[in-house]
Amino acid sequence: MGIVDYLLAPRKDYRGMNTPSESSRLLLIIVIIGVSYWSWPLSEGILFVWLAIITFVSTPILFIGWIILSYAGQNRESRKLTPSWEKIKKSKK
Repeated sequence: MGIVDYLLAPRKDYRGMNTPSESSRLLLIIVIIGVSYWSWPLSEGILFVWLAIITFVSTPILFIGWIILSYAGQNRESRKLTPSWEKIKKSKK
């Protein structure tokens, strides 16, 4: 379960606050790319319409996806966002 824990565990930033998991970040990229590709023919090349479709379609998909991912990662131990912030935190003391 190493990869699943890696993807679903919330990340702690340098202030100790939980930030979204790696799977949430991947979901954002996948949804934006997928909806962008899908919506381009619908917009008939009109940039404003294309951006509006991306915004309106990806918002509910991301909302539902992030809720599901937050429930999946709810009881997992938080991991550090970056390994270097712990070193910086120790050097300031």
